[in-house]
Amino acid sequence: MKAYYKILVFLIITFVIVAAVVVPIPFIPGLGDKARIIYLHVPMSWIAVLAFLTSMIYAIRYLRTREIELDIKAFSAAEIGFMFCILATITGSLWAKFNWGSFWNWDPRETSIFILLLIYGAYFSLRSAIENPEQKAKLSSVYSIIAFVTVPFFIFIMPRIVESLHPADTIVNSQGKITMNPVMLTIFLSSLTGFTLLFFWIFNIKSRLEILNLKIESSKID
Repeated sequence: MKAYYKILVFLIITFVIVAAVVVPIPFIPGLGDKARIIYLHVPMSWIAVLAFLTSMIYAIRYLRTREIELDIKAFSAAEIGFMFCILATITGSLWAKFNWGSFWNWDPRETSIFILLLIYGAYFSLRSAIENPEQKAKLSSVYSIIAFVTVPFFIFIMPRIVESLHPADTIVNSQGKITMNPVMLTIFLSSLTGFTLLFFWIFNIKSRLEILNLKIESSKID
């Protein structure tokens, strides 16, 4: 990554962190000042979805070309997605504690993200259980594609078709109109942008390290 890219990520993330704490927000019924968690919780959930989507795309590309580096990138994206999924779960649990009095309530959104963690946890278990690189890449790619099919359902559909304690219409209402305060929206969109850029930065580093390790291991065998 170019130096200006890294500086941009640093500036945006710094702005979001400072603004999330310092900038006043309007009163939101039922949420109050705790609504600030949206600056972190939603972007982390978004990055988890983006990372799992990236993993699926590289998995499809691997199945078409059988280039092992594409499998490595699919694996790297899945690891990053899993990490951000955990972070989204943690930030959501903190909010639940402040607002509902308990870290975990088996709310539909909490349940769906827990199931998603299990699904991708099984992906890593599958990879660790297979020694043959080609078989591992092939089966992992197929699993990655199937796993991502469940992501839209558990993240976007299930929480909306089942009654939930989770606040709704905090950003966009049921008519598709933006309801968030303009100042909050600016900080929120900045957070989405910053974390998205951070994801691609981490993904680039992670993929290069994994490919380098693969080449080192291959050279030892040769």
